Amino acid sequence: MSEPVSTAARIESLLQQRLLPAHLEVHDDSAAHAGHASAGGKGHFRLRIVSTCFAGLRPLQRHRLVNQVLSPLFATELHAVAMETLTPDEFFK
Repeated sequence: MSEPVSTAARIESLLQQRLLPAHLEVHDDSAAHAGHASAGGKGHFRLRIVSTCFAGLRPLQRHRLVNQVLSPLFATELHAVAMETLTPDEFFK
């Protein structure tokens, strides 16, 4: 019997498939938000994503792109995402 896949692993998988990041960090900050009634048991995550997909996009456009990629998870297991979105040129300076 296989182990259940964590939300962090699902986030990582979706971002890897759609944004092909040069660097990706996924941090589960849910424990720091335990007991927040508005979360409804869903998770809080912090991301750092470095991808060429962000080239030419303003920060709001980058965040919308990430939210679109993660949209299947917001209905069932994801409450909040804090993110840093960078191009390789911005990250590897």
